[in-house]
Amino acid sequence: MDWSEQQQDRLAAARGDAPADLVFTGGKVVNLFNGAIEDVDVAVHRGRVVGLGSYQGKQTVELKGAYLCPAFMEGHIHVESSLLAPAELAKAMVPHGTCALVGDPHEIGNVLGLPGVEAMLTASRDLPMDFFFMAPSCVPATPMEDSGADLEAGDLERLARHQRVLGLAEMMNFPGAAGGDPGVLAKLKAFRHRPIDGHAPLLSGKQLNAYLTAGPQSEHESTLRSEGAEKLAKGMWLMIRQGTSAKNLAELIPLVNPVTERRCLLVNDDLQADTLAQRGHLDHLLRLAVGHGVDPISALRMVTLNPARRFGLARRGAVAPGWRADLVVLEDLKEFEVRSVYQAGKLVAQEGRCVHPCATAFPDVARNTMKLAPLGLESFQVKAGGSKVRVIGLQEDQIITQSLVEDTPQKDGLLAADPGRDLVRLAVVERHQASGRTGMGLVKGLGLREGALASTVAHDSHNLMVAGMDDASMLTAARRLKELGGGWVVTRGDQVLGELPLPLAGLMSDQPLETVLAGLKDLSAGVGQVCAHPDPFMPISFLALPVIPHLKISDQGLIDVDAFAPVELFTD
Repeated sequence: MDWSEQQQDRLAAARGDAPADLVFTGGKVVNLFNGAIEDVDVAVHRGRVVGLGSYQGKQTVELKGAYLCPAFMEGHIHVESSLLAPAELAKAMVPHGTCALVGDPHEIGNVLGLPGVEAMLTASRDLPMDFFFMAPSCVPATPMEDSGADLEAGDLERLARHQRVLGLAEMMNFPGAAGGDPGVLAKLKAFRHRPIDGHAPLLSGKQLNAYLTAGPQSEHESTLRSEGAEKLAKGMWLMIRQGTSAKNLAELIPLVNPVTERRCLLVNDDLQADTLAQRGHLDHLLRLAVGHGVDPISALRMVTLNPARRFGLARRGAVAPGWRADLVVLEDLKEFEVRSVYQAGKLVAQEGRCVHPCATAFPDVARNTMKLAPLGLESFQVKAGGSKVRVIGLQEDQIITQSLVEDTPQKDGLLAADPGRDLVRLAVVERHQASGRTGMGLVKGLGLREGALASTVAHDSHNLMVAGMDDASMLTAARRLKELGGGWVVTRGDQVLGELPLPLAGLMSDQPLETVLAGLKDLSAGVGQVCAHPDPFMPISFLALPVIPHLKISDQGLIDVDAFAPVELFTD
């Protein structure tokens, strides 16, 4: 049938002249428009809700007092950070009530450019949830790092023609946007009539005014209540984040009130597979929000109707006539236990299990992305060039870091690690062009006692990140990741204690969720032998992100994010 024929068919069901495909009966319908809980039946036909009232259906679902709500929508996430290909991520998310997400594929974009983003679009088809994306605005994020590709305005305009690309992803180059950089403005111009996501941590006052004038409309990087309040007051959509590493919900949720609620979303941003398996997805954020005193219906709006409105997804995010029948059946509005999930009126999950096929393969273009220059022990050595050294300081549950200065730990004239002060050596090795470029530094707060940790997940350029206490362990880790095609590894001397292969762009596994979870468990056991931090790989991955204050590192060296400029490792 064409659209007109389908509509005639739906209208007949809506009028009651013909039976609907499906009728939900005996439940409590959550009305997000008036805030009411309604004891009414819901008729679904050809993937749409066609009526609330008394209807006959070809199939009837008895809800037995459960709540019928719109299915959940993730408003900001990086698929790659889950470590899962889209098919496995869908399989894991759908049982938690999620039927749609809006992703920013700039991780794979930084490794493979336009072919990588297009591969992500291909790999996310024909799944029991809808994968929408924003076009990556900052590949690379800054000129102070080397990625595997550059995406210019013309590339983004090509992406914009894809029906599942909704707008421009987080504009991380906030100095370029506020300062009127021509290249940045060209990207903003291309999407000026579409949603543009922001990324401006701690930006305030006139600089924030200029940034908003340039075009960004949302913020997921707010960490302070005062910061979130200013950004809400200036018209931004506030995305309240609670992911694996960055946990900002407790600080920001008091900003939600009956007026501001319409501009607030609950998002995850970066959510690792084991975190998802252990705590859930948006159902977990709903539990947290309600636990902090948010009205359950207000909380539901922040994961349904609000993200749909923010991204221009018409007739999604509510249970109403003519609206898409993405629905979730909940036991209650406190724990948000999911009984079943429907995508466009079709059952896709029940009792914690996805019942829809998730078999879409990831294109082979994402394989074999490790291009490293030859490595030796000297690759991780740097002369101690002063009595004081700048150090990146980790902060618990945050991706913002401290900029510290410490007495230089050294041995035989070389920069050294110092377990007594929890100072660990860092190396960022360029892995896209085999240039051999390596940035060197120190990090405090990682809890590494011996050995090394290495990762090709290093936001956003995803070069090879190695944190270690000695040259031999660092070399073993780097060489092993090259053999694996990317991933995570923990070593001690010439021994590999644990590993998780991530052969898809060095970011994602090509294995099922259960295999990834088992791999993460084995990796954790290896980490426990040498490191006090319970989950060091996610914080390591953000040490290379030069758009998050205050001190970061890339393959080009240390970066003072506040000054948006390189800075010397040694201070005298």
